[in-house]
Amino acid sequence: MDSTWQILQEHLPQALIDTAYMVVVSAVVGVVLGSLVGLLLYLTENRLFHPNHVLNSVVGFIVNAIRSLPFLILLVVLIPVVQALIGDPYTPTGGAIALSVSAVPYFARISESAFSEVDDGIIEACLSTGATTRQVLTGAVLPQARPSFVRGVVLMIISLIGASAMVGTIGAGGIGDMAIQYGYNRYETGVLLVIVAILIVLVQIIQWIGDRRARHLTH
Repeated sequence: MDSTWQILQEHLPQALIDTAYMVVVSAVVGVVLGSLVGLLLYLTENRLFHPNHVLNSVVGFIVNAIRSLPFLILLVVLIPVVQALIGDPYTPTGGAIALSVSAVPYFARISESAFSEVDDGIIEACLSTGATTRQVLTGAVLPQARPSFVRGVVLMIISLIGASAMVGTIGAGGIGDMAIQYGYNRYETGVLLVIVAILIVLVQIIQWIGDRRARHLTH
């Protein structure tokens, strides 16, 4: 018990900081770039805007290709790329880059789905008044899609927390790295139990906040 407590005191704060860093960076990149890709897919698919089957198919193929790869395989594939960019891929920054590459196509499909849920009748009504595409998007599509968009952000963050733990298995830092090094390799079951409990609590809190925010936007 003393050994478990000592390990937690010495390593848990930094592990949480590393995990938070990877999740926050990749979530921001995922939301920003993923939303843009999702919007492109939506605009080139919806008949009321700028349908472009070729562009939609090409972008959709790239998104699906990245999403089809299991995260650990994608992580291994990205190691040489991350190494070329920052030198050492086995760092929280390297983990954040890998998570960001995974997050962008994931959130692209989530945001596309959120936009697609907006009733075409609302869009047609806006266009009939002479509104531009930008005005329709900012005045109708984005406000109507916000509840689903928020739920999508929550799903992505929860997914990234789990993925960040997997990143730790290759030594990129965070609570996953701590679980492997000190919980599994040293047979410290207490460390593993604490990390599992922390993950459960984090997910519950994030889901609760996201659900409340989505309900508020719906009303």
